[in-house]
Amino acid sequence: MELTIILDYIIISIIASMAINSILRNYAKRYLLLIDLPDRSRKFHKRATPLTGGIGILSALLISGKLYIDLNDLNGFVPDFTYQLMVISIPLLVLFLVDDFLKGKKEVLSNGNPKFKLTGMKAYQRLLIQSVLAIYMVFTTDVSLSTLGNLFGFGDVNLGIFSIPFTIFCVIGIMNAFNMIDGINGLCSGCAMLSLLLIGFYSGLIYDSMLVLAIGSMIGFLIFNLRLFGKKRGVFLGDSGSNLMGFWVAWSAIYASQSSLYNVEPITIMWFVAIPFLDCIGLIFSRIKKGVSLAEAGRDHIHHKLMRRFSPEGTLLIILVVTLCTGLFGIFLEKNFATWVSFLLFLVYSFVYFIFASYYEKNKAARLNKSV
Repeated sequence: MELTIILDYIIISIIASMAINSILRNYAKRYLLLIDLPDRSRKFHKRATPLTGGIGILSALLISGKLYIDLNDLNGFVPDFTYQLMVISIPLLVLFLVDDFLKGKKEVLSNGNPKFKLTGMKAYQRLLIQSVLAIYMVFTTDVSLSTLGNLFGFGDVNLGIFSIPFTIFCVIGIMNAFNMIDGINGLCSGCAMLSLLLIGFYSGLIYDSMLVLAIGSMIGFLIFNLRLFGKKRGVFLGDSGSNLMGFWVAWSAIYASQSSLYNVEPITIMWFVAIPFLDCIGLIFSRIKKGVSLAEAGRDHIHHKLMRRFSPEGTLLIILVVTLCTGLFGIFLEKNFATWVSFLLFLVYSFVYFIFASYYEKNKAARLNKSV
């Protein structure tokens, strides 16, 4: 697929996404379905906002994908990996939409009624669903993490019998990382889009897959998510959308790093998803240390810490620029140094990240002590 054709199909998928997101958000607002209400504890929006972004992105991808297949006479020639990824994305979205729906109903119906008991899925139910989705992809595509590359300088680290369980673990981890970082407009989808662009262009996956249509669909969503058409026309991903983004990033990364058709080291992929991944790891250890539930909502993510000094828009820009630069640095390392050097520097980068995050945490504690 030539670059001009890629641009054509990005434009088509953007237009489809904008149209579908507009229709869905209007429907949700009109019938009070999948609505996220603002609160003062951890949400920063001021208006009730539809959680229809995930449906809009997937619908736009499927519609523009069907158009792409028909125009290029590719019926029956869609790669099995792409086909299975699209197939399993539908139940993924539906299952997590149920979670969004239940939580949205709870917010609407429990207004002024603290005894209202309707809740979303429990943590173990979410993990079970994510596991089943990952298992489906492994056994229908025969794609899994079989090697991590020459991480230590003594030869490739082959996973052997641990390949499938490690793959499932990584997919669940990336899905939750992108779900957790979905805290301000544009952050989850922006990080996911940059990750897919880096994976796609560097490995070459974008030239022979529907990845370009997924990216275009995400751009169309971002136009509404960032309220470029006005503050009243916002749309959120919801847990359904953020899990979908994480799922696509995880499997694009695994496929590109393990397929003989492409040439990208697994450690380079880690540079592409570094910010969501490290934010998730840091949050897990921080909450375990404090004795706080991992499933509990909080304001201890990297974007919350940055917003103590910057606006939401400034925070978004900082994280996206750092994400892009981090990914490009990973590419530079792969092209010029051995794999073990990239791995060592990723550990150093992680250490610096956690020191930075800890600095913001200590600053918050110091300010609270002064105010007492």
